[in-house]
Amino acid sequence: MRYSLIADSYEKIEATTKRLEMTDYLVELLKKTPKDIIDKVVYLTQGKLYPDFFGIEIGVAEKLAVRAVAKATGHSEKEIEENLEKTGDLGTTAQIFLERKAQVTLFQEPLTVERVYENLDKMAKATGPRSMEHKINLLAGLLTNATPKEARYVARTVTGSLRLGIADMTVLDALAIAFGGGKETREILERAYNISSDLGSVAKIVAEKGIKGIERFEVSLGEPIRPMLAERLGSPIEILEKLGGKCIAEYKYDGERVQAHKREGHVTLFSRRLEDISDQYPDGSELIRKHVKAKEAIIEAEVVAIDPDTGEMRAFQELMHRRRKYGVKKAIKEYPVSLFMFDALYVDGKDLTLEPYPVRRQHLEKIIEQADHVKVAEYIITGDPEELERFFEKAVENGCEGLVCKSVNEDSVYQAGARGWLWIKYKRDYKSEMTDTVDLVVVGAFHGRGKRAGSYGALLLAAYNPEEDVFKTVTKCGTGFTDEDLEKLPKNMEKHRIPHRHSRVYSTIEADVWFEPVVVIETIGAEITLSPIHTCAMDVIRKGSGLAIRFPRFTGNYRLDKSAEDATTVKEIVEMYRKQLKKVAG
Repeated sequence: MRYSLIADSYEKIEATTKRLEMTDYLVELLKKTPKDIIDKVVYLTQGKLYPDFFGIEIGVAEKLAVRAVAKATGHSEKEIEENLEKTGDLGTTAQIFLERKAQVTLFQEPLTVERVYENLDKMAKATGPRSMEHKINLLAGLLTNATPKEARYVARTVTGSLRLGIADMTVLDALAIAFGGGKETREILERAYNISSDLGSVAKIVAEKGIKGIERFEVSLGEPIRPMLAERLGSPIEILEKLGGKCIAEYKYDGERVQAHKREGHVTLFSRRLEDISDQYPDGSELIRKHVKAKEAIIEAEVVAIDPDTGEMRAFQELMHRRRKYGVKKAIKEYPVSLFMFDALYVDGKDLTLEPYPVRRQHLEKIIEQADHVKVAEYIITGDPEELERFFEKAVENGCEGLVCKSVNEDSVYQAGARGWLWIKYKRDYKSEMTDTVDLVVVGAFHGRGKRAGSYGALLLAAYNPEEDVFKTVTKCGTGFTDEDLEKLPKNMEKHRIPHRHSRVYSTIEADVWFEPVVVIETIGAEITLSPIHTCAMDVIRKGSGLAIRFPRFTGNYRLDKSAEDATTVKEIVEMYRKQLKKVAG
């Protein structure tokens, strides 16, 4: 197939802003395309060579492409760059210089789609010390044989700026019209795309086998299913009304969503953007291998960073240390993860995507062997707004973002690639950013583990309430302590250790060790949130809720100058919360 057919179609598509016209031009192109290469034409039209989950990109920097244009046209790199500054588009610049080419090739071979694809594929896969030169030669070879118009689109394709304005849904519309019997079959094609994430494969099957072939399209291991997304509401009453009066409410963990594909001992982890991120989480893959008791499975989970010394969940930002190509072993040790499973999409040959969520959850619970670092997402089933609110506060208290509330009705299928009202996020802004440090009283401690074994993993901290002359818990702090701090803590706190909770300490949390309220330390946190567990300001903001400091960190400052009664008061915490909440709202 001549590449000029693609270039002509792209030129027409680029010239219109009307989606119907774009679709018509695309239908025309697809009908002219031989069935055995229609997948390649679709990929090229998407500006790629393979589906995203293959992880293969053409990856040619603009500077490299400039060198290839210079080589193909006989002009200097400086001339090409000067023109590029004016046009702002390498494709247009390549077209201009091809039109005034210094040397005309006597035996110019017409470009074919197959040759363009093959050269781009070689460029994408080129590695090694001479790979840059190889890429330049491959691209220059294409441009040398290209017409000016073809050069425009080849140059844009390699630099990732095709600029056609064609969305995946437009391609599906065109495929439905060209091979499916009409636009009304788009939904069937869309489902096939959503469960395979491979538009080229969908195109090839519908072109070769028609809509009946697409109807037989199945979930396949190794091909990520496009993730189902949630809507958002800010009130338990609204959420329950939208979900028919009852829902499964699950913790929304503050981590990275992954889709795990397991076949026997092989595990692949895909990100929500469908990229293979198995290399970032080899420990996550091992947890799947060990604790998912199905031979074959596709499950969804949240990967959460865990403090190795306290076992508590860390903020999402901590996971970013795992996004590296080198030093992965060190990152695994410093930033270990836990997996919280929340959906099963495929188990041992059975596609579960069309099953209601309660059925999928049953399958999930059957195949997961829970352990310290592998758990099914914590949940409740409720129709009570107050219970939902309390569970929300508990989730935030435990280091989560909030809840995901899911329909339990018969129609609660997995809507791959869609955002709908079957899942609703509850992430209300009952939290406020902390900008100031606070001085809190150490009232208890929790035994450490890992390198903190023999010391304390975290301290239970309280604010002072002068009206009642008591100390009310506001957070657990295990971050910010140096090795020296950890070594000295048990010894320094020993003289204040008591066998039970002090009578002036109000706590619903059971510490491993209790102290008399004497020692004051300076801390800062990420935000102040409502909490059903901590007693600071209990019932002040809302009935049944206190206030807590989320992600606290010890600043290193022991306030030896302060007595416990000089610590930050409950009233001050309330004022900080209200003041900072206004800033967030504003």
